[in-house]
Amino acid sequence: MIVKSAAVAAIALSLVACSKTDGEGTTVSINGGNGTALVDGDSGEVKVDTPLFKGAIKLPKITMTADNFDLNGVHLYPGSKIGSVNVDAGKDGGEGSDGVVRVRFDSPASAEKVREWFRSEFEKAGTSVTVNGNSLSGQAEGERFRIDLQPAGERVNGVVTING
Repeated sequence: MIVKSAAVAAIALSLVACSKTDGEGTTVSINGGNGTALVDGDSGEVKVDTPLFKGAIKLPKITMTADNFDLNGVHLYPGSKIGSVNVDAGKDGGEGSDGVVRVRFDSPASAEKVREWFRSEFEKAGTSVTVNGNSLSGQAEGERFRIDLQPAGERVNGVVTING
């Protein structure tokens, strides 16, 4: 199943491809319909709850950055930190269900600068996007996506939402 592969990939990405941190970590949650997994960004604890297995282990905290995210060849704005990744595989977690992935991030630039950077990067990647205020939307790799940017002083908080 595609969703099970995505869940396994998300857990593997969060545990292997990210750097250890002493500060704030990245929280990753996966709801696969019949089970859940959570990597707690504050404690590093990994909890798994499925019909076949329930348990928790403690790992070093991880931090996902701009380089750990890729949407049709476009990463997050340079210097961005991912606060959380939420994967909801849909009603039953099987093929044909409408899954949603949400990636919350913080970028070290203004909303205008980050928005224009995304627009330019998607254009270079051959992905058409629609800009509406501080939001961008489009379709990449067969998935609809939307990026919402919220100014936070000289920084921006953002959410990437990908609908399967």
